[in-house]
Amino acid sequence: HLQLVESGGGSVQAGGSLRLSCVATGYTSGRYCMAWFRQSPGNEREGVASLDSRYGTTFYSDSVKGRFSISRDKEKNTLYLEMSGVKPEDTAMYYCAAESTYCYSNSWFEVWEYNYWGQGTQVNVSS
Repeated sequence: HLQLVESGGGSVQAGGSLRLSCVATGYTSGRYCMAWFRQSPGNEREGVASLDSRYGTTFYSDSVKGRFSISRDKEKNTLYLEMSGVKPEDTAMYYCAAESTYCYSNSWFEVWEYNYWGQGTQVNVSS
């Protein structure tokens, strides 16, 4: 099993930057697809970015490509989401997710792909 705890959320002005962290504990030595999702009020949870723990392959949603970067520190068992050039539409609760599988290009963004979830960290972007 895996436990995930996010941090790093907060308030930032449009155009600014923020780094989210997700610390994993438990059985962290396996192979995982790890991802960031976000959800704003009235909207479905959407995949933002994913990273394959074995090959380092990354995927991004079109809405954040070129602005956000997902990375991992293996020694610290921590997943990061570097957010730059943020926009008001990036305002949402951000969740870390993981599943012991490959990151597939046609499903990494699906909520049902993941069994492990963090509690979320709120990001507010003001214009």
